Amino acid sequence: MSRISTILEQRKKQSKAALIPFITAGDPDMATTVKAMHALVTAGADIIELGVPYSDPMADGPVIQHASERALANGATLSKVLDAVTTFRADDQATAVVLMGYLNPVEAMGYQNFADNAKKAGVDGVLIVDLPIDESQDLMPELKAAAIDPIILLAPTSTEQRIEKAMSLGQGYLYYVSFKGITGAANKLDVSDVASKLSAIKQHGDLPVAVGFGINDGPSARDVAEVADAVVVGSALVKFFESNEADAAIVNASKLLGSMREAIDA
Repeated sequence: MSRISTILEQRKKQSKAALIPFITAGDPDMATTVKAMHALVTAGADIIELGVPYSDPMADGPVIQHASERALANGATLSKVLDAVTTFRADDQATAVVLMGYLNPVEAMGYQNFADNAKKAGVDGVLIVDLPIDESQDLMPELKAAAIDPIILLAPTSTEQRIEKAMSLGQGYLYYVSFKGITGAANKLDVSDVASKLSAIKQHGDLPVAVGFGINDGPSARDVAEVADAVVVGSALVKFFESNEADAAIVNASKLLGSMREAIDA
């Protein structure tokens, strides 16, 4: 059983949802990223999603787009993101780490080379936003051979056929985008709609489902935790790095994540 599956199974036995914060690797630098990862674990993170900076993050709103721009301007690369995971693993062997990003940097590194390097670094899962299931036949076998969980996205518009395929090919968890749009959008989260969609998804298999987009405080995290296996929060944390000095940003992000952890566990 993978580290991701073990964590989600433990949370399931506790009747609690897992908490998955997202931060952009290298914003503002890799040393800060590693420090932030440890702080988020202390605040209650079960799994950390690390965004791999990319110049054209089409699924992301302004907050994460700007974070990617800052990271790239400061020299962030996929190789350096993997180095940051290696550094994190020196002190933390328990928390799962998922890389979330776009296909181009992975393709440039080479699928097998990427999978091998990610495994050595201690990566547990990979989510490629712009890689459709039907076009993943080259990367997915390399990830699975390296014992890395391929995380697949589902959306409100996903068809029954696509859900079925995601359940059969995905590992670790499925990432359900709670509404149509980009990250950080001001859409109001409709928990009843999410609950209905998750119920339909669960009819196709037992793979845990994490929900992201639109979760920005304790109450929204609590509401989603009542219907999902895991709660993903991204833009609400990343925005602290826009205008705050690095240490202050880490403190503020940790406080927000801690309030979410408390709300979920309550």
